[in-house]
Amino acid sequence: MRASPEFQVSLHRFGVWRSAALLLAVFGVSSLLAWWLTHERPVGVVATTATTAAGLTVVWLAAALAKVPALILRWDGQLWHIGRAGSVPDEPVPGDLVVTVDLGQWMLLRFEPAVPDRRRRVIWLPVQRRGIEPHWHALRCAVYSPRPPVTTDAGAEP
Repeated sequence: MRASPEFQVSLHRFGVWRSAALLLAVFGVSSLLAWWLTHERPVGVVATTATTAAGLTVVWLAAALAKVPALILRWDGQLWHIGRAGSVPDEPVPGDLVVTVDLGQWMLLRFEPAVPDRRRRVIWLPVQRRGIEPHWHALRCAVYSPRPPVTTDAGAEP
């Protein structure tokens, strides 16, 4: 098998991901509220405080998950590169891309930088077909295509 050709795609639509985060927040807060309302004995101050803190934490986590910046994803035939989209994009970070969830019209991808550090860590990319229809097939081919072997200099000594 041969590797996928080079290509680049701008990821800026995350409606499915944001809807799922909102739905999880609604379910989480609803279950906490249902527990609080149906508790047989009067709920004490500690339980009320803990339930409120848990509800706020669920809402905060959902808001944090829903915030996904627009990104440029590029395959150069050897490595994946990711950078922020915008008027002044950051220096693209090289790394590897792995499919973790594939639902046909939506994928969750994990980008691992080639050289991880505090600023460059694993990035989770929720990618949906809507918004990138012309590039969807090329993206799927590239993420599933075999990676070319890592080349080393024949003249270099170990």
